[in-house]
Amino acid sequence: MGCSFSGLNALYDSVNSGGDAWINENRFRIVRQLGEGGFAYVYLVKELINDSAAGGLAKKLKDSSHLSEDGTYAMKKVLIQNNEQLELVREEIRVSSLFNHPNLLPLLDHAIISVKPTQETSWNHEAYLLFPVHMDGTLLDNAKVMKTKKEFYSTSDVLQIFRQLCAGLKHMHSFDPPYAHNDVKPGNVLITHRKGQPPLAILMDFGSARPARKQITNRSEALQLQEWAAEHCSAPFRAPELWDCPSQASIDERTDVWSLGCTLYAIMYGVSPFEYALGESGGSLQLAIVNAQVKWPAGPKPPYPEAFHQFVSWMLQPQAAMRPRIDDIIIHVDKLIAKFTQ
Repeated sequence: MGCSFSGLNALYDSVNSGGDAWINENRFRIVRQLGEGGFAYVYLVKELINDSAAGGLAKKLKDSSHLSEDGTYAMKKVLIQNNEQLELVREEIRVSSLFNHPNLLPLLDHAIISVKPTQETSWNHEAYLLFPVHMDGTLLDNAKVMKTKKEFYSTSDVLQIFRQLCAGLKHMHSFDPPYAHNDVKPGNVLITHRKGQPPLAILMDFGSARPARKQITNRSEALQLQEWAAEHCSAPFRAPELWDCPSQASIDERTDVWSLGCTLYAIMYGVSPFEYALGESGGSLQLAIVNAQVKWPAGPKPPYPEAFHQFVSWMLQPQAAMRPRIDDIIIHVDKLIAKFTQ
């Protein structure tokens, strides 16, 4: 399989025809595929404990709360075709390893190996990233199911899910320099249903996370930022300044606040507040976003409080300098929780 580097090693067990994978000294049985996108595949895996593993992940992890009770985890496998992709994966691993918060998905282990391309394959490295598994899916998965059943989250659950996302983002925004997630959206929020409690919400996928603050000083830098954002920030949740960046601009972590406002709307109504523009004849998603043209659907009966709509609008200010920061948002959501939940 080629030689490994950085002291990392992950190998398929040829005896089991790819049924097992090694991440460093720990071995996992691949149970089934959970999803895929681009050159990445996510599998449900189960740790195989043997004598040589000397305790397996339990010995390696500093935080035992991340250990799975039944030994199952999620493993992301990335097929890397060139040095640019290799650097992106390394950066994702580096950034993911910075964070330690209950509402941010932790990277438990990782490995990158070099492989020889064949006639059938074009990649020269494979990366393996191990995470806790959350089988209830993402906020997006749940929204699709709820839409078919014409169900909505309760007022209390909307606020509690959102409050958890705020807590995770605050952790990222509190670094020096602050980090922006850059792709906050329902598809990157894992939900776990809990009996007698609000759902647990965990923000994942730090592949687009970068230091948040950038000074744009000319047209070329502005276009570069727009090009980067078009590749890394999902369009219906992307802040206006990332669509149409001025030649002189200060970009900061409030790009995430815009996406957070869109995500609060989506917790309530299942879609981005600007998704409607994609379905309109002659409609423009960019135009709807830069002008913050929000449409409010009917929603549940009784409807969500008007204060929720005002809260979303506060975060969706086209001028980034007018947008609240995460600390202001947390103060406000806590007031709403005190007012609207028992």
